[in-house]
Amino acid sequence: MKKLPVISLVSMFCAIFASCLLGAGQTIRLGKTDNLRQENLAQSLSVWRDPVFQKRFAESYMAETEIEPVVTTNERDVMLKVLELISQEKMGLALELLGEQKGEHTNAVFDFTAANIHFQNERLDAAVSSYKIAVAKYPRFRRAWKNLAMIRVRQNDFKNALPALTQVISLGGSDAITYGLLGFCYANVGNDIAAESAFRMANLLSPETMDWKMGMARSFFKQGRFADASSLCRTLIKDNPEQADLWLLLANAHVGLQKPLKAAEDLEIIKRLGKATPASLNLLGDIYVNEELYSLAVTSYLAALDQDKNSKPNRVIRAAKVLAARSALGEAAELIAQIDMRYGARLSKAEQKDLLKIRARIAVANGSSGDEVAVLQAIIELDPLDGEALILLGKHHARTENPEKAIFFYERAANLEKFEADAKVFQAQVLVGQGKYNTALPLLRRAQVIKPRENIRKYMEQVERIAKKR
Repeated sequence: MKKLPVISLVSMFCAIFASCLLGAGQTIRLGKTDNLRQENLAQSLSVWRDPVFQKRFAESYMAETEIEPVVTTNERDVMLKVLELISQEKMGLALELLGEQKGEHTNAVFDFTAANIHFQNERLDAAVSSYKIAVAKYPRFRRAWKNLAMIRVRQNDFKNALPALTQVISLGGSDAITYGLLGFCYANVGNDIAAESAFRMANLLSPETMDWKMGMARSFFKQGRFADASSLCRTLIKDNPEQADLWLLLANAHVGLQKPLKAAEDLEIIKRLGKATPASLNLLGDIYVNEELYSLAVTSYLAALDQDKNSKPNRVIRAAKVLAARSALGEAAELIAQIDMRYGARLSKAEQKDLLKIRARIAVANGSSGDEVAVLQAIIELDPLDGEALILLGKHHARTENPEKAIFFYERAANLEKFEADAKVFQAQVLVGQGKYNTALPLLRRAQVIKPRENIRKYMEQVERIAKKR
């Protein structure tokens, strides 16, 4: 890891004597954006790169006399040597010297300074251990609490960051970063009302920081206050029209307000900005399906697949099911063809079955009963215990006046607990069609025991009346 820049030794000594204790100003970078994982939300906060934040962290080397452990003359002499080594970027030697001061009764300042060195060099677990020792020795050590909280946030350990942050505030550390991180932590543990309050304070103290404004907008959204979220997003968009996150949050707020076409407009703007993601494109596709704009929906779903070649096909398979159920057969077939082309042998057996069932539905709708049977038989070959396919085959043979085969498949389906009730009803209907009322009645009674339904009860009563007359 590249060494971080430090201020000159002269400036460092000025800081020491100005504070009457110890200290050193350093420019600290707490992570490089090119090394951050996209899903690590805490590390993606822009506040870590804010010069104000970096200055505040550097100032944490300097003492705050009203909430600091008292440093003796001998301890200060040791700290002067430590800080001189830090200014020379001899971090290992500084840690060795601090290690000589370790012990239950040594000054918490030594543990705190060791923690800062670990923090600066991205050894976060080691830093946490040292900060915890420091606050255990001196519970009012605000700088230690604050830096401990920042590491917890960096590690996405929001639950344990909260008590550290509230300690900082209770000890008088009421700055924008502390309130903002407090809001961020509350949001991540699901306390959205507390998150809103914290973000409000952060915005009050630092109105120019976008992270805290976005945090408040998200807290509105999570509370179901879609109108408030929408209003705040529109205000922020005026000054930041190319920030895709704002448009996406506005789109979700419009969905919450049941304004899907407004949401679609927001998502289309994200596309024009060149910042669409698979998630935003899939959401756009879902909106277009619900609005019966099926061709546009397919375009969006396929664009999502193009963006993420390694994505799982479950989302687009679900979309194909919905399109087929809504009789958008051409669009469903187009999606299926693309799924086959893009995934092929990578499809699981369950996914292959789902596609075959959609093909069967399309075949039935197009009147291609031969194709339907072939598809259903392919499903049974993949999974002989697929009750849905067995029932569909039974229905096919019932429609084509082949009652023996229909009953054969219904009986197979009835052996599966999940499908027993429905299979017995369908089998009874075939028997009633053959005039075998007394044979059908036990099947209907069993179906009612398993899965009571009013329409089946009425049907059974009709069959009983006819059976008694014969």
